[in-house]
Amino acid sequence: MAKRHNEHLKISEVIQEFVETNRLQSGLDKINVADAWASLMGNGINNYTTAIKLERNTLYVQLSSSVLREELSYGKEKIINMINETLGKEIVKKLVLR
Repeated sequence: MAKRHNEHLKISEVIQEFVETNRLQSGLDKINVADAWASLMGNGINNYTTAIKLERNTLYVQLSSSVLREELSYGKEKIINMINETLGKEIVKKLVLR
């Protein structure tokens, strides 16, 4: 069994090191953005959300209501700012509503 070099590490430090070593941050960002969308938008909008996808700092959200899509398009910048603020870092730079 391998010896440990640092006996007193916090679990958060160990997890962060594991994420960085295995390059898992982009996958975690995708999940975190989808969770942020769901919590910020609430049940009314989530009922019409059919797909959420994050690619290269662009968030693609597919909606089943054209009326809702039009209404949300007026507040894209505010939505981007709210998601980034919730996540604590700038992940989303562009929002595309489909």
